[in-house]
Amino acid sequence: MADKKKVRVRIAPSPTGLLHVGTARTALFNYLFAKKNNGDFILRIEDTDKERSEKKYEEDIVESLKWLGLAWDEGPVRQSERTEVYKKYLEKLLEGGHAYWCFCTKDDLEAQRESQMTNGHAPKYSGHCREVSLDEAEKRLGSGKDAVLRFKVQEKEILVKDVVRGKVQFDTSLLGDFVIAKSFDEPLYNFAAVIDDHEMNITHVIRGEDHLANTPKQILIQEALGFDRSEYAHLPLILAPDKSKLSKRVGDLDATIQSLKKHGYMPEAVLNFLLLLGWNPGDEKEAFSLEESVKKFDFKKVQKGGAIFNEEKLNWFNSHYIREADIGRLANMAKEFVPKEFADSSMFEKALEIERERMKWLTDFEELAGLFFKLPDYPASKLKWKTSDVKTAGKHLEKVLGIMEESLGNGLEGRVMEYADAEGRGDVLWPLRVALSGQEKSPGPFEIIEVIGREEAIGRVKEAIKKISK
Repeated sequence: MADKKKVRVRIAPSPTGLLHVGTARTALFNYLFAKKNNGDFILRIEDTDKERSEKKYEEDIVESLKWLGLAWDEGPVRQSERTEVYKKYLEKLLEGGHAYWCFCTKDDLEAQRESQMTNGHAPKYSGHCREVSLDEAEKRLGSGKDAVLRFKVQEKEILVKDVVRGKVQFDTSLLGDFVIAKSFDEPLYNFAAVIDDHEMNITHVIRGEDHLANTPKQILIQEALGFDRSEYAHLPLILAPDKSKLSKRVGDLDATIQSLKKHGYMPEAVLNFLLLLGWNPGDEKEAFSLEESVKKFDFKKVQKGGAIFNEEKLNWFNSHYIREADIGRLANMAKEFVPKEFADSSMFEKALEIERERMKWLTDFEELAGLFFKLPDYPASKLKWKTSDVKTAGKHLEKVLGIMEESLGNGLEGRVMEYADAEGRGDVLWPLRVALSGQEKSPGPFEIIEVIGREEAIGRVKEAIKKISK
């Protein structure tokens, strides 16, 4: 067993969909807190919902966390493999009088609900089956009656000192006896989470504030079983630009890590963006590596209000990290988004080094850099500079071609620029750049030559001269 004094936290997603950015942000904050305190970060898969849980979603959770660089110390632990553990504690609650079998049908529950609302009361379970003895319950179960296990709520006030939200008070009389399992083999979330947190020695439960309402239920179960209470930190929700709760879509994106990855975002950009959703470093610095984030992270700087998902800010981070990345690593990541002939070309890294300055996403490279690998077709009229004409452009290209054919080594740029300064930079450099790129917007002509090589550049200038002479 691990030392209970050691900080131990967990991220516990359900494999019922792709990993949401909100869950990823929660994973990040758990990771940072654990590493800041030399603790353990545990991955738990909460797959007790047999109907909705799928293996493909578990695989996505694992791959997405790996892609983000959030390495867990233990796991993944699957709740579906822990049925016997849960059964032991369910039996303990039953025997201790803290839980009971409930035989109320859906119609019974609806009738109770309508009666309470008619009388102006908030709907909750009435406690109808509370007094059914264990012996009687077992007889009914033996005869095939359907039942669920309910927790017997003790009505009282519960005070929680939340690490983020401060003191939060709950009145358990509003809860009613809640269901903790459909059967011994089908525990529900609030029960299974408490058992797992205890068995795994979780010291801090760090999660979204949408789980705040679960906290009193879980504390009641902890108390009934004699468990130590975890410390709680409920993070602000991530909101859409219109300040509604962020759902499955935000702008043009699915709000999942998989979607961001496929869109061409860098993992460090996503992490840095998520870090600042609900956390403020307290200074002007915005770009943090994961290592810097660990050192800087402090729950005192986590805000209580919701955090807006700002796609422009995410794009800014991505552009920043594309420019800053090691070129070899960037090339390996960009290969996923380009044709094989691009990735296999000797020009690939050189082209990427130039185009990274204009890239917002990794997916931008193919369109921006296609000119290096294949000259796009273009009309001769595109070669003329502003008020000049195509014949003048052809004259300058003839002169530049001569310089290119004569120049060896590093003297080419100097000689062309000397000519351009004499004749007008726009008149000389515009047609040269278009001849080399086929585009009105592209890197400069000498950057293009650096990538495609002198011989290919000469061939492209000759093609441009042919266009004009037709």
